[in-house]
Amino acid sequence: MAAEERMSVYRASRSIKRMDNSLYNALRSIYEDSTFVAEIAGLWPSLPLVANLRCGLWYAPRFEATCYFKSTDGHTNNWCFSTSRLNLHLARLAGQRGGCLIVDSTRKGKRFPDSMSKTIPIWACVINCAIKNYLQRMLGDNHQGQELESNISSNETSDMRLKSADWDCSLHLPIWVSNSEKAIIETHLQEWTVLLEACGADISSLASNLRKPLRPLWISQKTLIWLNEIPDHDSWEFIPLILVSASASDGISQSRTSSGFSWHYIPGAGDDEESWARGLSPDLFWKHAFELIDTGPELCNRQVAEIVEKERVYLAQRGKYSPQVTLKTGKSSTINHPISLEEPNIVSELMETEFSINSMSTISSCKEHTIFWLGLTNVAVSTTSHVFNASDDVDCVLNCDSNSGSFSFPSASSQLHLPIVTSKVDRFSLIRNLPSAIDFAKLNLSRGRKLLVCCHNGEDISICVCLAILMSFFDEKGSFDGGNSFMHTTITKWDVRRRLVFICKFATSARPSRGNLKQVFGFLSREQESAIIAESALDAT
Repeated sequence: MAAEERMSVYRASRSIKRMDNSLYNALRSIYEDSTFVAEIAGLWPSLPLVANLRCGLWYAPRFEATCYFKSTDGHTNNWCFSTSRLNLHLARLAGQRGGCLIVDSTRKGKRFPDSMSKTIPIWACVINCAIKNYLQRMLGDNHQGQELESNISSNETSDMRLKSADWDCSLHLPIWVSNSEKAIIETHLQEWTVLLEACGADISSLASNLRKPLRPLWISQKTLIWLNEIPDHDSWEFIPLILVSASASDGISQSRTSSGFSWHYIPGAGDDEESWARGLSPDLFWKHAFELIDTGPELCNRQVAEIVEKERVYLAQRGKYSPQVTLKTGKSSTINHPISLEEPNIVSELMETEFSINSMSTISSCKEHTIFWLGLTNVAVSTTSHVFNASDDVDCVLNCDSNSGSFSFPSASSQLHLPIVTSKVDRFSLIRNLPSAIDFAKLNLSRGRKLLVCCHNGEDISICVCLAILMSFFDEKGSFDGGNSFMHTTITKWDVRRRLVFICKFATSARPSRGNLKQVFGFLSREQESAIIAESALDAT
């Protein structure tokens, strides 16, 4: 009996939690927090608004750019400067515009996510250190420095001297990060700076673009701002990275009543969208924000399902990528009771047409990305939805999307579909398909054809496939050699990292997962071992 009572209490608490974390509560919380983001953006209207993927993308209708800083890179004793996520486009944007506002959010109990507390400050400091080292090398008291001064104007030389002397390379962390933790992080700055300088990043262009060092500032809903004392960002001695934490940090559960509806506030509601959004993307949400908020908790799930399906049909009718994947149907739920975010089967009682949550979850990001040509390599990367727009510019398509089919190209030899899934779903999906991808790429690139590699979001799998192609058939300068340099060079993780930096220079949306990068390195190592064995066998004969 006691066990049954405990189970009843457990079920009751789980039911309450599911009701508090309903879809309507998440959307309403995002909508409320977006007003704060809009207010802060209005204080510096000339600065670009940037979303830190993926959570930050929910908190404003429009962003000028996105960036990708992971909170795990700032976790205590796990501090990291990632060359897979250099975000150099953000540094250039801040330099061109005099700063930027970066939006992110976090769950209750924190004012700022670790991505803002430590990851971005570490990133800014390392970039500042690399630029100062570059300036000092250019103005050194050696022959190179004298030659430099003879080739540039005295004004430019004086400006570089001034920048070099006054350039702030200090690590600026928020006050809630302890001094002991700061001291430990500072011991790693030099090695991270060397890592950045050695990975192939274009430090010289950053140095010419950034007239002042980068420095983070933090703003949350608890920050006090005197409106009559807002400084002009140009008056600061640094380029500000204004880190805006969108959500309230109160640890107390908040129940609110407005517009006739009672709802529960969720801090950081935009996080982990796969678990609650049900196919709704940030872009779709802001297209229908008012009607979703006015719908109320009871009909929100039905409304979201209709919006997502209408968007899918809209794209499909215009010949755009819009797969329809059937979800298994489960027990029906009553509309009068809020449907749990943790219930996987929710569609059958909402509408007759079945749709795929996963297939629609990247609509927003797909619309943002364009086709990125990787230098002069004749290789491009994009989302699957952009293949239709690129048919006149490319000669062949390597489609790595797990859900899509063929495209309208003249012959079947001009396209190859490899249904590759992320490493979280299948740890070996990429490495199994890379041999076919490499053969297809070699066949077409050797004929001088332009190759487009695509996947559902253009950020992970397609980037890793491009990485394998460039490592296999191109030298360090980006020239096609059919694999000659690959066969005569021992590939290391450092070589793969440098080539990834080259790709990210052009494909600014790239954010490959660690699991997929490991598969690429494993494939390249295996190919080299096979080639060495084959060559040894030929020599023996």
